[in-house]
Amino acid sequence: MKIENDAHASDFPLDGNVLLGAFASSPTPMALVDARQPDQPIVWVNDAFTQQTGYGRHEVVGRNCRMLQGPDSDRAEVARIRAAIAAGQPCEVELFNYRKDGTRFWNAMTINPVRNAEGVVTHFYSAQADMTEKQRLEQAMRNANDELERLVDLRTADLSAALEQKTALLHEVDHRVKNNLQVISSLILLKARRTPEGEARDALQGIAERVGALSTAHRMLYSAGDATRFNLQDFAADLLSDLNAGLDPERTHLEGAFDPIAVSAAMAAPLALMIHELTTNALRHAFPGDRAGRVTIEARRQAEALHITIGDDGVGLGSAAPNPAGFGRSLVEMVVRQLRGAIAWHENAPGTRVEIRIPLGSED
Repeated sequence: MKIENDAHASDFPLDGNVLLGAFASSPTPMALVDARQPDQPIVWVNDAFTQQTGYGRHEVVGRNCRMLQGPDSDRAEVARIRAAIAAGQPCEVELFNYRKDGTRFWNAMTINPVRNAEGVVTHFYSAQADMTEKQRLEQAMRNANDELERLVDLRTADLSAALEQKTALLHEVDHRVKNNLQVISSLILLKARRTPEGEARDALQGIAERVGALSTAHRMLYSAGDATRFNLQDFAADLLSDLNAGLDPERTHLEGAFDPIAVSAAMAAPLALMIHELTTNALRHAFPGDRAGRVTIEARRQAEALHITIGDDGVGLGSAAPNPAGFGRSLVEMVVRQLRGAIAWHENAPGTRVEIRIPLGSED
């Protein structure tokens, strides 16, 4: 018979024996049950079914498919099969079935109702597949994943413990450094008080103040939750509070605006020293005599760089009294170079403005 390309399957009805022969020779285990008989017995199975289950055809025909169930068959899945059959609906399940010799296997079943011309369900057709190896591989994968998660959890716990120990050690180091710097500052101030007024006494007091700024930076690191980071905003707030406490509010104003910028702990001491030096120099030299004025300091993050600006409306660089013993400007420029930054000094008319740019990159 020649079948044209535009023919429909309904144009060529197949003999039932042809279909039965095709199903009988299929490598897929198949079974047909009669929905009209009591207990819906098996009425036909193919050779693949008998090979999968170990039962002969004569041993299964006339019996209900529940004969393949056993102790490990999932009761919920079995109930799902019963509900689908009662409703005349198709269903797909996977559950343990048992062969004739008692060995169990994962059976994936697709069960479909077969209806007559009037739409009445007369039979149920089941196609099956042994999924034991698939389930074994999936279980092995789950076990491997569980073991991997266990090892990751153990490694994470080890790393967390090591990090906690490192953090505690860094806190302890910063605490001891801070205490030692405070002792050094106190000793220098004590020596300054016993030194006659003049350049030597001023120099000792200046050194004590610088050591105090470093002590404040280490106190910030010690009190922070993350000992590897330094909050510039917190340091600036402490510094400005200390400096404002020693100023005459009727004559000198010190104002600051800092973004909440966290930088690496390695940058803490250089930044603290630089900011302290520029601010105290402005307060000390920009307003000689009874001159009133204002000092402002800002720190902003712009792209991948820290921008610091310190300005005053004082007498300016050119008009300030010379200080042969001073090295504040040299100290600031040295620190900026250490931080791979750039600094510019400007006459502000009136006053002075210092602009500093320090790259943050991966440090922030």
